[in-house]
Amino acid sequence: MLVKRGIAVAPGIAIGPALILGADVFRIPQRFVSVDAVDSELDRLRVALNAACHEIEHNEQLAREHLGEQYSGIFAAHLQLLRDPKLVGEIEGLVSNRHYSPEYASSFVLKRHARQLQNLGNKYLAERVHDLLDLERNLTRHLLGERRGELEHINQPVIVLAHNLTPSETANLNRNFVHGFATEVGGHTSHTAILAGALEIPAIVGIGSFLNEISGGETVIIDGHQGEVIIEPDEATLIEYREAEKEATTKRAKLRSQGAGEAITKDGVRIHISGNIEFPDEAEHCVELGADGIGLYRTEFLYMESNAHRTEEEHFQAYCQVVRTMGERPVVIRTLDLGADKVPGMMKDVFSDATNPELGLRSIRVCLADLKLFRTQLRAILRAAVEGDVRIMFPLVASLTELRQARMLLRDVVEDLEDQGIPFRRDVPVGMMVEVPSAAIRAEEFAREVDFFSIGTNDLIQYTLAADRSDPAVAKYYNTADPAILKLIRMVVTAAADARIPVTVCGQMSSDIKFVPLLIGMGLRHLSVTPQAVPVLKDLVRNMTIGQAEEIAKRVADFEIARDIESYLRGELKKLSPDSAG
Repeated sequence: MLVKRGIAVAPGIAIGPALILGADVFRIPQRFVSVDAVDSELDRLRVALNAACHEIEHNEQLAREHLGEQYSGIFAAHLQLLRDPKLVGEIEGLVSNRHYSPEYASSFVLKRHARQLQNLGNKYLAERVHDLLDLERNLTRHLLGERRGELEHINQPVIVLAHNLTPSETANLNRNFVHGFATEVGGHTSHTAILAGALEIPAIVGIGSFLNEISGGETVIIDGHQGEVIIEPDEATLIEYREAEKEATTKRAKLRSQGAGEAITKDGVRIHISGNIEFPDEAEHCVELGADGIGLYRTEFLYMESNAHRTEEEHFQAYCQVVRTMGERPVVIRTLDLGADKVPGMMKDVFSDATNPELGLRSIRVCLADLKLFRTQLRAILRAAVEGDVRIMFPLVASLTELRQARMLLRDVVEDLEDQGIPFRRDVPVGMMVEVPSAAIRAEEFAREVDFFSIGTNDLIQYTLAADRSDPAVAKYYNTADPAILKLIRMVVTAAADARIPVTVCGQMSSDIKFVPLLIGMGLRHLSVTPQAVPVLKDLVRNMTIGQAEEIAKRVADFEIARDIESYLRGELKKLSPDSAG
């Protein structure tokens, strides 16, 4: 039995035979063409470009119909790039002037742009490299008439194991047969990961090199909760996971039917469970699953398709779509959590020299450095707040100065809208993410200046434990159960309670069911989770008491090792909800 670990990007369990996909590298037959063949080769290039564009249009339509408008935007961006006159001109110029073959010219240009992005040293842009390479393979395939046929002819259940899956390949996966996938490369922010989550296909990325250890056809288990790929499991493990898979399917159907209503503990305490969303269309999914609101509306999707400036109207319409969908339920809109790399023309000289963008210019600091960008978003949020219960949340706040500067600009925006006679809501609650140690340590002071806290455990863990959460090389150091993390959470909860303001946990920790009793026992009454987790956590809450949760929190405070804490929490979960402990 071989166990590989990576980054879990879509939860669930899948079992099936392995289908191995290689790196999909096409052999380019010739580098140069004769002078008298240039015109015909250019014609062949244009035919291939048109064919590739038609295929992307098909994928865009497919994504729009099955996943929603925002997911189709991934392919709209591909289409825009492949139709870019400058890019096409570069390729045609190499064919005309250097007599490169169309295959070599297109591969040369697209890979050169990919290398330039990769060399910037930013993880978000490194994921966009895969989009460029997807286009390179797509165009080369149309020029050579070759196709990666393994995915087209699947007619039985499989687990796909690949070096990488492109966004177009992921969107075209047949969910009737592809029950899960795992890739050697990739991260949380890749389009492939985003699409896997939307398709609800259990998926793990960023495993590292492992395909050379598998022949194909072996039984494989994808554990999308723990981020594990189990190859050729022993009989006991296989029986355990098959039972878990069957129970999960039955329970998922049952829970979906029970998602409506409030989550109230056995001793009568209400726990609010909201959903985290990336795109406006996901709000409907949250309503279907019984979410109490949107606890984290990430707004970076506006810049996923391109680096172009977004208008106030584009922001406004995106926010209104979610607010109207949620009705009377609250919607917490997080202001842009972007690196300077994604802001058009923003300090490129500063960004390009950054050796560690996670510690560079990002999030609230980018907004405070680009006040026009920030003002546009704040205006749109205040206008959309007329439609429902909207709250504003500032991300990655590390100092009181940053918070006060953001609130000062918000006051200026209120005055501008008032002077212009534009309808808006003045009394929008303002909160902040607690996701860096400095904010947790000074939570008592921050609590006097905000209306609510939301603990972003993903960043809090990586900054506290010095472990990049998207880097498999240091994954073992990134530990949610580390006592230092739990101590910081307690500090924030205590400060919020003293100031009588609500506090939510919106990071991955709150979606991990074994941590929920602990969080409730520590005093949390608001959780914001992945939409699929909403009915599961509601069911757990209804089967426990606050007394049980507080006893768990008390016991955990005595542990010194993260591993012991996790083991204890798993054991307690089995007592509280045997069906949920997997």
